[in-house]
Amino acid sequence: MSPAASPLVRIPVGVVIERRAAASAWTDFIWRAVGVLPGAPDIEPWTTLRADADGTLYYAGSAAIDLYRSETGRYRENLASGAAIIWVVMSPSEGPWPYAITAVTADSAEGESFTDASANLVEAVPMPDVIRGAIERFIAEHHVEREEFVKRKRGRADLEALGRRARGGRDE
Repeated sequence: MSPAASPLVRIPVGVVIERRAAASAWTDFIWRAVGVLPGAPDIEPWTTLRADADGTLYYAGSAAIDLYRSETGRYRENLASGAAIIWVVMSPSEGPWPYAITAVTADSAEGESFTDASANLVEAVPMPDVIRGAIERFIAEHHVEREEFVKRKRGRADLEALGRRARGGRDE
């Protein structure tokens, strides 16, 4: 994510999360993102999609995948991985539901950066084909190959050329 720049493209998505009973003395439920839906469905956030003995699926709400020209290399790496993914980030909420959508991204570095806050839930979910196609078109239009950075090595100093000073700081 490039905070100084505005995204060139915003892809709307809906986020689906799952709540399962936890087998733990410290928490009652385990929450995790399980998918994204192309577009922003006209459904009220936190609508129950399915409930059974294994758990409950919720439509958590809508978000947008922001695409930046400067990140096309990472988008390409994601798509070339063979199993393109979207990172969904949920943060603790003080509202009626325990989590709120913080971000949805196709940029691996951005997704990973959200793991620094230990309270965030960060899940990698499969990328739908429709979103993959939109990102491929964005890359085709905006990607610019960059030359590999090669750090130059400094030459060693020529001690004879530096000259010598007398103790008093004047040349002799």
